[in-house]
Amino acid sequence: MNTITKALFAGCFALATAGTALAQDNPMVGGAAMFADKNIVENALNSKDHTTLVAAVKAAGLVETLQGAGPFTVFAPTNAAFEALPAGTLDTLLKPENKDKLVKVLTCHVVGAKAMAADVQKMITDDGGKHVIETLGGCKLTAEVKDGMVMLTDETGGTAKVTIADVVQSNGVIHVIDKVLLPAG
Repeated sequence: MNTITKALFAGCFALATAGTALAQDNPMVGGAAMFADKNIVENALNSKDHTTLVAAVKAAGLVETLQGAGPFTVFAPTNAAFEALPAGTLDTLLKPENKDKLVKVLTCHVVGAKAMAADVQKMITDDGGKHVIETLGGCKLTAEVKDGMVMLTDETGGTAKVTIADVVQSNGVIHVIDKVLLPAG
């Protein structure tokens, strides 16, 4: 092998290895690899556990926003979390005439910063056990640690547990949660 061929081979191997590492560094979500070089929407589309969230983001017209530069932290409810809402709630929110309400609910899951789990836990500790997080939707979520897990309480008193933390995206981070967070009123 000549020097140029060796250099090209080494470069291709390094690129292939880097691409693999980007997925291997992230936890699997919904049976799919999550790639740190893809944005929030690109990765969410691959998660079989987030098809309802993706449909809601599309209905709300938030795809372009969540593909933007960010950084964003998204607390991403699973399909099961949406199914646990009272009967008819999701169907009502997905109606075109309720787009503003849907946008409000979804943006109550988005923070305009990249907050890794360690960052959130430090804020909780620094604030004496509870930390208020303001979302892009204007909602206030209260974060605390219970039984070693980060819990979020929404404005209605509902709680969600972070089940998968630190899914790094090119424009932020996703933390998978087990309940839908709701705004007051």
